[in-house]
Amino acid sequence: MTLALPAVAAVVALAGAGFAFTGSDSAEAGEAPTISVESQKPAEPSKKELRSRVAQAMKADASSKRTLVKQPQADAAKTAPGARIIGGAETTISQAPWMAQLYFSDSTGAGYFCGGAVIAPTKVLTAAHCVKGIKWYETGTVVVGTDHVPTVNSDGSVNLHGGAERGAYRQWNHPQYSPYTIDNDVAVLTLTSPVPSTVKPLPLAQPTDSALYAAGLDGKVYGWGRTSSTEPNSASDVLKVADADMVSDTDCAAAYPAPTETAAKFINGHMVCAGAAPTGEDATTETTCNGDSGGPLVVGGKLVGVVSWGDVDCSAAGKYGVYAKVSTYSAPVQARVDDANWNYDHTADVLARRTSDNTLFAWTSKVSSYARTENLGNFAGYNLAVQADLDRDDWQDLVARASNGYVYWDHFVPATEQWERKLLSTGWAKNKQLLIPGDLTGDELPDLLTVNSTGYLILYPGKGNGGFAAPVQAGGGWGQYGVVRGHGDFTNDGKPDILARGSDGSTYLYRGTGKVATPFEARRLVGKFTLSSFTALVTVGDVNSDGHADLLVRDSTGKLWLYPGNGNSAATGGIFATRKDFGVGWQAYNLFG
Repeated sequence: MTLALPAVAAVVALAGAGFAFTGSDSAEAGEAPTISVESQKPAEPSKKELRSRVAQAMKADASSKRTLVKQPQADAAKTAPGARIIGGAETTISQAPWMAQLYFSDSTGAGYFCGGAVIAPTKVLTAAHCVKGIKWYETGTVVVGTDHVPTVNSDGSVNLHGGAERGAYRQWNHPQYSPYTIDNDVAVLTLTSPVPSTVKPLPLAQPTDSALYAAGLDGKVYGWGRTSSTEPNSASDVLKVADADMVSDTDCAAAYPAPTETAAKFINGHMVCAGAAPTGEDATTETTCNGDSGGPLVVGGKLVGVVSWGDVDCSAAGKYGVYAKVSTYSAPVQARVDDANWNYDHTADVLARRTSDNTLFAWTSKVSSYARTENLGNFAGYNLAVQADLDRDDWQDLVARASNGYVYWDHFVPATEQWERKLLSTGWAKNKQLLIPGDLTGDELPDLLTVNSTGYLILYPGKGNGGFAAPVQAGGGWGQYGVVRGHGDFTNDGKPDILARGSDGSTYLYRGTGKVATPFEARRLVGKFTLSSFTALVTVGDVNSDGHADLLVRDSTGKLWLYPGNGNSAATGGIFATRKDFGVGWQAYNLFG
């Protein structure tokens, strides 16, 4: 199979197949589904409430003197979230527009501060020790768009110095995070509304970005942490940046060979060191300290590390700052970035249309089964439906094709609390497939694929606002496949993949490359789902919330099976674990999305 054309023919203008806004729906192309907001995400707390949380956290944080976790191997239940710039220089938010301030309290009322980086309009990457055990939806506030920390006025009001506050209604920390070893110290907060457009997301380092970790490569770390290793109340009121050139794993391991009372052990592959080795004196040291936790280490314009830990004495001689290595965790983090789903709970839901009356239902994942939770109304006249968050606002959208070839985008507008419909394109009646696997072009925006009537795979790069750029022809011969599906990353490399089933049931994996001209590697056989035994293949993302994309298959008896993704990135071996029974009666439905 030809996977790409020569570069000169890569970009093509397909007459009649363009994908662009044409205004509100005015064509009679079937009834739109009646979509409610019953299962949509919680409302954002008021500004007053969010600022009150900031004031409370700042007051409690000051009284606690921002003490470090003195013994990473101590009783985690009695250890507050630890934080870790000494030296460095003041900088502005325009130089680091993705910076975020995190204010939160624990169950005892103790307040804390961490840094973070905006990686998508509603997503902030930070350290797990800033999230684990904290009820962020109750006590947390994220402040973005400012280089100053807030000021609490004498009347109790809070001045954010031009910043914007957001709540976090959902939180995820790496399931293998350990407060004893500080391993897997990454977490993602999902905000209650997108950040302002002036806040630009910071791209993640991917597993293929090993060059960004070469020893000696120029790096920068940002934060509002302590400026002295001996003065507890020395946190910076203004954003600071410090040089943090990359350190070899060998040198980092030599600095932290084993756990001690003042530091943890370096874990190769999961952690990375950066910055010149501290000298033992603040005056000649440039490193991270209390309050910098969760902040970003940036190399080559990408987020390569999350401030995690270091010696209890920030300037201890030879004790580098240690970071969670982002390229190792980009796949599960990206799964959280792309996890907008119907009821906003980190598990992928299914939309299914009942054959008898054309009613579209939302089925919510309960990790080990599905439950029918919402009636979305009549969905007659449509032959395809795909879920995707095209405008990156964390509200799940629906892209649907009517039987006359019209393609629509239904998306929720929070300002009006209404669903809005846009006609995206006409003339797609003969297109054989339509799917939105994720970011295929490396810009962290969701893209669309279709197989046209002549069997060519066409890629439409997403613009992040529901629109698409000029189409790119990505290979011929795709007409041999009756089913092409994909939503998410099957191979744990941070790039979305797709599956294609041939007429004999042979199902192939096309692994994503992140490149526009050649978006997929050569195909690889992953199984055989014969048409007589398996009547539907469905991909909606991470159904069981383990960070890997999954496959749903309906058999000829109407039973639904989950084939859990196992994240296998090797060139050989299966990409699915043992299948799980997901219920019976699915023969009653004739459209899944």
